[in-house]
Amino acid sequence: MRWGVPIAAAAVIGAAIGAGPVIAAVSGDPVLPERSAEQLLADAAAAAKKAGGPPQMSGTVQQTASLGLPALPSQGGSASPLAMLSGSREIKVWYGAEDRLRVALPGQMSETNLIVNGDQAWYWDSGTNTATKLKLPAEGEQSPAKPVPSPTDLTPQQVAQGFLDRVDESTGVSVTNTAEVAGRAAYQLVLTPKAQGSLVQEVRLALDGENYMPLQVQVFAKGSAEPAFQVGFTQVTFTAPAAENFAFTPPAGAKVEEQDLGKLGGQQPEHGKEAEKAAEDVKVVGEGWTTVAVLPFKPGEQKPAEQKPGEQKLGELKPEEQQSGSSEAQALTAILEQATPVSGAWGSGKMIKTKLVTALLTDDGRLLAGAVTPDELVKVAGQ
Repeated sequence: MRWGVPIAAAAVIGAAIGAGPVIAAVSGDPVLPERSAEQLLADAAAAAKKAGGPPQMSGTVQQTASLGLPALPSQGGSASPLAMLSGSREIKVWYGAEDRLRVALPGQMSETNLIVNGDQAWYWDSGTNTATKLKLPAEGEQSPAKPVPSPTDLTPQQVAQGFLDRVDESTGVSVTNTAEVAGRAAYQLVLTPKAQGSLVQEVRLALDGENYMPLQVQVFAKGSAEPAFQVGFTQVTFTAPAAENFAFTPPAGAKVEEQDLGKLGGQQPEHGKEAEKAAEDVKVVGEGWTTVAVLPFKPGEQKPAEQKPGEQKLGELKPEEQQSGSSEAQALTAILEQATPVSGAWGSGKMIKTKLVTALLTDDGRLLAGAVTPDELVKVAGQ
């Protein structure tokens, strides 16, 4: 679940924004051979489906969110969904093959690593000084979820693909061949929505000039000169990582555990079941740039991901208890304090507006969210 959260957060933002081009051309001082938008889209699609997966590589990915939210309490380096809404974080990736990868999540005072080397897999948490040896599911054995992430799940490819898969006539696209990301020459696709109800001004996708792998995705909100959301490489090398990057031996004194992921088949952890149920409950209204997600939401029924015995549910925390409550509860409270009471023929609720995403919590138990204006959410609420 900890590794799944960054994936889910990126996917939610990508899905909420949507994309699709009408072709236009922008001239610049040529650095790379000129290519049309149609050619670049085809190149990116071919690179994503290339046999053997992405090219061998190592690099550092930085994700930054500046949505205009209040300062949120520190999440201690965890991959919390709320932690993804503000500030910056880094992910380090090494990829040699599907069975040779390493992903590291540095924290403030610790680091977690997932290392896969052939049939050996380890999860290392320096904060708890715990090394967990993972037994991967055998071929044909059921697993509750993909046991390890692909590096593309944690890089700009995941977000970029969400845009590239939604190509239609709802967006204008321009192309430049003079961009540079992480020291590499890149093509840049600039996607501009036509929908008036969208909060997105433009999306910039940088594709590597040699292998067409997405290097960076920037999402600009209307009226903002800086990206509201950005994920991209700050350093990347497309060569085979050294073998020692995939070698791991638990440090002396570390607590060593074992977990058989194959035995989890049919016994999906509680949070996995909750995630599946939530996905089934989500309804999508609209399309493209004005897509709105609608799902049941009752704050009083929510609880922290690791609720301790006797700990109250988020919706039950009293104001005077917020400081001593979990950082999740404090962050949620900080966001809800920015909500504005609204009402109409559809009912009443609270509206939360950021630069890029608007959310409506209705008193009848619904959560509506999308990269759209408040008026768009109100329209959907009344449907």
